[in-house]
This record gives sequence, C-alpha cells and structure tokens, in this order.
Amino acid sequence: MPEFPIKRLRVGFVGSGFIAGFHLKAMVGVRNVEVTGVYSRSAERRERFARNVVEHDLGDCRTHDSLDSLICADDVDAIWILSPNDTRLAVMQEIHAAVKAGRSRVFAVACEKPLARTIGEAREMLRLAEDAGLNHGYLENQVFCTPVIRGKEIIWRRAAATTGRPYLARAAEEHSGPHEPWFWQAARQGGGVLSDMMCHSVEVARHLLTEPGAPRDSLTIKAVHGTVANLKWTRPHYADLLAERYGGEVDYRNKPAEDFARSTIELEDAAGNPLVIEATTSWAYVGAGLRIQLELLGPEYAMEFNSLNSGLRIFMSRAVTGDEGEDLVEKQNAEQGLMPVLEDEAGVYGYTDENRHMVECFRKGERPTESFHDGLAVVEILMALYRSAETGQTVRFPAPELEDYVPLVAR
Repeated sequence: MPEFPIKRLRVGFVGSGFIAGFHLKAMVGVRNVEVTGVYSRSAERRERFARNVVEHDLGDCRTHDSLDSLICADDVDAIWILSPNDTRLAVMQEIHAAVKAGRSRVFAVACEKPLARTIGEAREMLRLAEDAGLNHGYLENQVFCTPVIRGKEIIWRRAAATTGRPYLARAAEEHSGPHEPWFWQAARQGGGVLSDMMCHSVEVARHLLTEPGAPRDSLTIKAVHGTVANLKWTRPHYADLLAERYGGEVDYRNKPAEDFARSTIELEDAAGNPLVIEATTSWAYVGAGLRIQLELLGPEYAMEFNSLNSGLRIFMSRAVTGDEGEDLVEKQNAEQGLMPVLEDEAGVYGYTDENRHMVECFRKGERPTESFHDGLAVVEILMALYRSAETGQTVRFPAPELEDYVPLVAR
C-alpha cells in the first residue's frame, strides 16, 4: 500500500468501448489523474483509445494485449472495470489473484454498473475486493449528475429541514436501444432493460431519499413489485432489424429480453416512516435521444429534472443533410428538426463528478460514497424485481430465496 495521499492516481482501463469513451471524456475534468494503460480484446480499439488519451492530454497510455499485463504494470494504481457484464467477475478474479500473489501494485478498483448479473456474483465481487485489501468504488453515474447533486442539496437543506423529509422518488430512463450486441443477449448481460437501466433508476432514487450524510442502509427495503414487457423489439420487423444490424448475434424472434420494466419499491427510514420509489425503464422510447426524468416529492415541495429540457436547442431544416451520429445527445434519433443539445453530457450525466470522486477517494485512501456494498444492494433489488415479474407477486424483504436466483430471461 502506498502512503496516502498520493500525488497522482494512475488508472488502467479494462474495456475500450462506448462507456469507456464516456469515462475518458469525464477524466478531462478531473485533476490528479493519468490514464496509463488499457486492455480490451480488440487491438484496434485499444490503439484508438490510447490515441484518445494522448489527444485529451491525460498521460501516456500503454496498450496491453492481456489483462494480466495491465494488472501487473508498474504504472497502474487502480483499475476501472468497463468490460461487458459477463466478464467482470473473471476480471475481478484476475485482479485478486495478482494482488494476493504480490505481482500487482493495484490498490483500488472501480466497476461500472451493474456490479454483477446475480447476487452470488455481486457478493463474490465484493469478497474478492476486500480479501485483496482493495479500495472499491461502484460507478453509478446518475448519483453524481449535476442536477441531482444540486437538487438534493437544496431540497434537504431548505424544504425537508422545515416541513419534513421527502417520501416519494420517481426515476425513469428511456432510449431507443443499446449500442453493442451483448446488451441484447440476456445470458451475457444478465437480463434486458431491467438489468441494464433499472440499476440507475433505483439507486439514484434511493440516493435522493437518503438524508445527506447518512449511510444508504439507513433506509430499509421492505417490499418490491416489478413488471416487464416486450413492447417493440419482438415485433417481427424490429426483430429482423436487430438480426441484420448485429449479423445474427442477436435473435429476438427466439431469444428476446424485456425492453420495458416498471418497479414499485417500498422502504422505511430509521424513524419508521414509509417511503416509495417508482421507476420505469425502456429501450422502446423514440424521441430526441436518451431521456432521464427524476422527481423527488415531500410534504410541501417537489423537485423535477428532465435531461432533454436542455437550455440549448438547434433547428435544422430538411435541406441540412449528413451522416447519422450522436453529436447532439446520446442515442440521438434524428439529424433534422428542433433538437435539444446537451452541451456537456459527461457532466450532466454525472460521469465527471463520479470520476472526480473516485479518483480523490482512491488517491487519499478513503472509501467512496458508492462502493461495491452499494452495487450489491442494487443487484439484490434487481433480482427481487425480476422474481416479482416472473411470479406476478410482491417480493418481501428479507428474501433469502434470491441468493441463488437467476432471472427467467437469463435462464
């Protein structure tokens, strides 16, 4: 272990895809950090990622052709796990083995959401990190969204302090579908949209309902009820589009995963007050692009946020033509008309503050506010929602029957 605080944190990325690109953009707004290494299975992507690191002036990034090479590099202090869901436990096992054997200097690890595909996997991720003496952070960006940080601070300081704590949080995240084929493969991803996006919604809602400075487990989950549906992508036309887009890797005619999910979560605070979370997620939303909607309600107040209600809008007539892209907003669905523009997606979505928080905590030897413990808690909620959707019944906590549960769609 180094002597804290260290001057600069040297980060190695596992994964070089879409989400790794978001984290790299966010690192531009973070001090005291260098991105010194990257490993992914694609040599072309590794090289492109390393070039982007240099272009962003984030250090001299070495490409590694094996995970072990990255983990054991003498210029890597912390690992960001950003690879597909079905690889994360194996990545953590390699980190654990190398650190325990004294072959690696890595002392911290951060993992993208969700922490794992099942409760068993999530518990093992946590066990491996702590057995190796690693500091650990759970990368849940919506908790660090700039509107969430500012809105929660105002609500709890001004409104809750005078009229009582908030009691209802609503969270929704919707877009037209993921970028990579593995997201659509239930066994690899762990499910469908409930696994992919409900992890955001339940954790940001739980965060908003938690009193500032209090641990997240100051709220007790009492019961959850979930429903899932296949609204769009199982229709023959759209199932065929997926097969064409991904070269047969995705078969939604025979192996679909849910593209809509809804949840109701009942909680209780330390004083016994009932609290409620309502969350919806969808891959079947076609609008300007990714839409995040958040609400926090209390006795005499309400907070609202919609990511597409941006201050900047641009209109382009049908005479303006060009290639499709995502230069205005993530999951952009049009290049013409009146469109919102997110000037700083990495900041608004929370990636910048999330990475700043993780870097500073790891650099100083402090535990992040979002750790693998929180990642495990989120997976427990997700498994309860899947179980509820499968049985049509409310799942009440504690729920030991979920320990070995694998969602129906992933089975």
